[in-house]
Amino acid sequence: MKTVHYQPTDVCAREMIITVEGDTIIKVETLGGCQGNRQGVARLCEGRKIDEVISLLEGIKCHGSRTGETSCPDQLAKALKSIEE
Repeated sequence: MKTVHYQPTDVCAREMIITVEGDTIIKVETLGGCQGNRQGVARLCEGRKIDEVISLLEGIKCHGSRTGETSCPDQLAKALKSIEE
């Protein structure tokens, strides 16, 4: 089992803590950002394959982000990509 701490950029969330086992997401915890969104995204990700979640979340944009070009889900996809490398 491996736990990664990721610092997202340009979004409300301050930190994402992701635990994986092999290529499966075990747990996602996000500090900061919208509470309901954090819980919903975490529950939808847990138990899924990393590649599957990346393909679902990558590229999602939020007008509330600093640039309008990313979102907390997109940042989570970036965090998951960093685990794969």
